[in-house]
Amino acid sequence: MRITKRTNIAIRILMFCGVNADRLVTKAEIAERCNTSESHLAQVINRLAQLGYLHTQRGRSGGITLGRPMNEIVIGQIFRELESGVPIAECFADVDNTCPLVDACRLRLAIADAAEAFYAHLDDITLDALVCGNDELFAIFLPQACPKVG
Repeated sequence: MRITKRTNIAIRILMFCGVNADRLVTKAEIAERCNTSESHLAQVINRLAQLGYLHTQRGRSGGITLGRPMNEIVIGQIFRELESGVPIAECFADVDNTCPLVDACRLRLAIADAAEAFYAHLDDITLDALVCGNDELFAIFLPQACPKVG
């Protein structure tokens, strides 16, 4: 199974906001630390805000923060919501499906079941499990907190 770049970036954004839960963060900060463009971030941030995972504040002193507590942000649900429009294989596509086996294929059901098992496994993981106690993540997202030696 392949995860879209959008979902990958969404999880990075949420982890960054989780590490910086004590303040508003900017798109520029996230873009720099998460190695992505601000324009691509804007689309993902907008979607996460629509879904209630982020709160955005416009204006000069604006920024982004988590829209709910980290222990209420379930990773499986995020994946489902962001990946739902992306077909796993051609036979799952409504428009571009040219597979002649659709009505007889037993693999399609097995793939659908496997995808659901994947999401169900991620349902046991919350954002706080990814962030809390993850010193390496804090070192990446808060490098000023880790003084350089030498």
